[in-house]
Amino acid sequence: MTYALEVHNLVKTFGPVRAVDDLSFAVAPGCIFGLLGPNGAGKSTTLKILTTLSRPSGGNACVLGFDVVKQPLEVRRRIASVIQETAVDLLLNVRDNLLTFARFHQIENQTAQRRAAHVIERFRLGAEAERKVQDLSGGFRRRVQVAKAFMVETPVLFLDEFSTGMDPLLKREVMSMLRQEAHRGRTILLTTQVLNEAEELCEDILIMDRGREVARGDLSTLKLLSHGVYEISMTFDAIPEHIESELQSVPTLRTRVENNTLNVAVKAAEGKVLEIVTALARNRRVLRLEVNGASLEDIFIELTRKEVQS
Repeated sequence: MTYALEVHNLVKTFGPVRAVDDLSFAVAPGCIFGLLGPNGAGKSTTLKILTTLSRPSGGNACVLGFDVVKQPLEVRRRIASVIQETAVDLLLNVRDNLLTFARFHQIENQTAQRRAAHVIERFRLGAEAERKVQDLSGGFRRRVQVAKAFMVETPVLFLDEFSTGMDPLLKREVMSMLRQEAHRGRTILLTTQVLNEAEELCEDILIMDRGREVARGDLSTLKLLSHGVYEISMTFDAIPEHIESELQSVPTLRTRVENNTLNVAVKAAEGKVLEIVTALARNRRVLRLEVNGASLEDIFIELTRKEVQS
């Protein structure tokens, strides 16, 4: 199989720190691939190497068969990227930022103008189209950065925390656009700390911590690694007064209270889960109860916690 991305025994050191530590993976064409991990896991460093912005200390990486160190220009011709430090031209307006980016990718003017008009509409930038980017809020600047990636049709797209600063409606639309791009054959590698984004978007996920792979696979495969993790959601007529103290004796991975709903992730045997639910419901009016298997957030917490303990 010919892979869109190949990473072999990749290492990146900063003095004594191994930001990327013997990392290997491959990504099939047309796949949305999620690179997940806590802050400092090495995600952004890996992206910088794949986009030729940083040289590896060891190992190698290829994009569409081109080595990122030996053939950086060939790699850059085939990628678009939105990384956390990506700069837009602050002195240009929004429209000219998009058009300039298209010119860098040798797109002829008429096509660039048409795409810019479409992208401005899709990203709801019409009111800001003639404003200089330096006059926009941080959220709108980020919106312009992501919009640029849709000005070109490069076969590979890298996105680092793409949804930062986006309102929920726009984020939903952009996620739909990304699915369409993948359906057309574009390979997308994204990093995110918003785990429900990865759960909805990614066909293949690699969880890393301290520069190393912790787990790899689709969501179903990862769920097998966190066997015995359950999500409990209970909606009461009113949140019980001492619920937090009651949960101190429960093996919880996370606890969240929203209005009158308690959401708890626990690692326990199935029978023990029923005991926990019964105890929490005793002498209380429960309006709704759901018990489900692990979400990606639960898997992430469980696997990275194991890595830290090891």
